[in-house]
Amino acid sequence: MDRRTFISGTIAAGTAALSLKAAGASAAAGKFKLKYAPYFGMFEHHAGKDPIDQLKFIADTGFTAMFDNGLMKKDKSLQDKIAKQCEQLGLAMGPFAAYAEFRRPTLVLKNDAIRRMVVGKIKEAIELGKRTGCMYAVMAPGTYATNLEWGYQTANMVDNLKYCCEVAEPAGFTVLVEPLNNWTDHPQMFLHKIPQAYQICKAVGSDSCKMVDDLYHQQITEGNLIPNIDMAYDKIGAFHLGDNPGRNEPTTGEINYRNIFKHLYNKGYKGVLCMEHGKSKPGIEGEKALLTAYRWCDNF
Repeated sequence: MDRRTFISGTIAAGTAALSLKAAGASAAAGKFKLKYAPYFGMFEHHAGKDPIDQLKFIADTGFTAMFDNGLMKKDKSLQDKIAKQCEQLGLAMGPFAAYAEFRRPTLVLKNDAIRRMVVGKIKEAIELGKRTGCMYAVMAPGTYATNLEWGYQTANMVDNLKYCCEVAEPAGFTVLVEPLNNWTDHPQMFLHKIPQAYQICKAVGSDSCKMVDDLYHQQITEGNLIPNIDMAYDKIGAFHLGDNPGRNEPTTGEINYRNIFKHLYNKGYKGVLCMEHGKSKPGIEGEKALLTAYRWCDNF
């Protein structure tokens, strides 16, 4: 069955199910095969602004995970409330952002002050992880240095990550480095390809050092998505999703997410796939379209 036929045959059912949800009734859509993870605000038009109501809607609609990049910035009481609600609903928590730098070199430098700062961020993330049960976090390690050979920058990043893993590994915490495209979103990023991130993670030599495979970024940077997944699989700790161009829901761009999800399912992937993208349509219609797209991609 092709995408157009599937969507035309299911959009009415999906819309009806969402209408029932919005009215407080139940609609048995079934759980998704993989742990696609919406973020807060993604279904605000259906669930309202309260984050706990949003979590309930996410679970009721068939999702088994959520993620919140900004979890570290939230009030402690809200962090604990979110974690408790996720546990009650059976929602896995995707990785939050522990440290993100997009404008200057950091981990590529041999600098004691930067090293202490980054290790401090990981210590803070570990304490949050212990309270919430979310024992992994993402790091975007900054731009490249224009006055330092590439090889030295690689070696410095490896050393800095080793220091991070010295505190993460005993706690059972995982540091996830994220390659980002430097063409359209994050110019001059040092870490931008999956093979590069794999090489660095291997050099660190710790089970506490892995990567996020952001399929939107990697489609822009290098493509070859499924072969790169296979070659780097032992060092992939989570996925970020988004179609290209546009960084909206699957089926709106050029990435064959249905084949990718089927491939991950057949590999036995049990981790979280963070829905780090926008919606191609505004308002409640955008939320309906997003759910229809994920139902189609999950139908393999």
